[in-house]
Formats: sequence, structure tokens, C-alpha cells
Amino acid sequence: MTKANIEIRPLRQDELTQFWLLAFSNPQAEWTKWNGPYFHDVLPSQEAFINKIAEETWLNNDLHWVITCNNELVGSLSAYCEDGDLKRWLDVGIVIYKEKMWGQHIGQQALKLWIDHLFNDVTDLPHIGFTTWSGNKRMMHLGDELGMKLEGQIRQVRFWQGKYYDSVKYGVLRSEWEER
Repeated sequence: MTKANIEIRPLRQDELTQFWLLAFSNPQAEWTKWNGPYFHDVLPSQEAFINKIAEETWLNNDLHWVITCNNELVGSLSAYCEDGDLKRWLDVGIVIYKEKMWGQHIGQQALKLWIDHLFNDVTDLPHIGFTTWSGNKRMMHLGDELGMKLEGQIRQVRFWQGKYYDSVKYGVLRSEWEER
């Protein structure tokens, strides 16, 4: 089997429709059941995404990039300041939209590239982390595989499908990332 070529890069203007179809056209897509489903986020319409959200959030933004596998769009990466305007606490997000691509280490390769990019090109902060929930074992495993530390676990605060789950925080210091 040929090794997949995983790359991360900014979304291009000519890919907006293709990206919307991949990411947001199906509100019942499997990825929506794992990406903070307890928030009950509504996916944007194609018109809202192309005419407003893409310009504000995705185009020419070092904090929102896409993941490609063998030159095909498969996912996205994000970064945001957990502490708002203070901008001292950077968290990241990752979504592989195509369920058939799960389990192929695409997320692991992409998130490694993303953290490299953020530490090297975007921020001088000493820490990068992410938050997930105890129901998302894949994301927790991803943090472990990348050498991130389990930094916090707030018990039974995420309610989904009649059950409480923990909120889980992972993180890595710049010095730890550079040493690995």
C-alpha cells in the first residue's frame, strides 16, 4: 500500500464550494457526532459559508487551514484563543470529515504539521492544547500519540444522548514539542 501524502495549507477561493460540500452539506455526517455534539452547533448553509463565513474565517487566515490527502480535501485544522482578547492561551481543533479516512493516521500527521506550523510561524506562546470529551476516544488517543499531556479532566460536565461525559484537556509546551 502506498503511503498517503498528507499536507496542510490555507483554503483557496476556488475550493469554497468543494469544501462546503465536504464539511457542511450533511448535518448528519458522522464527524458531527464526535466534534462537541453536546453544543448542538448548526452547520452553515452554502450561501452563508461562501458569502460570509469563508471570507471572515477561512480565507487568508493562519488559524484555519485544510488537510489534504494525496491532493484531496479531507479535513480542517483550526486554532483559537481560549482566553479571548488576552491571546495567551491557544487551543487547536482538527476534523477529518471523511469517515472512510479515519484510522489511517491522517489526523496524527496533520495535527503534528499544524502544531509545528503554529509554533514555528504563528505564535511565540509556550503552550498549545486542545479540549475534547471523554466520549471521543480517538481524539484522546491522538493527544497521547503526539506526546501531549493530559492536563485537565472536568468530570461529568458534557451531556450527550442521556449520559454525562468528562471534558478533557491536552497540551504540550514548546520546549517539550521541540525535544520530541
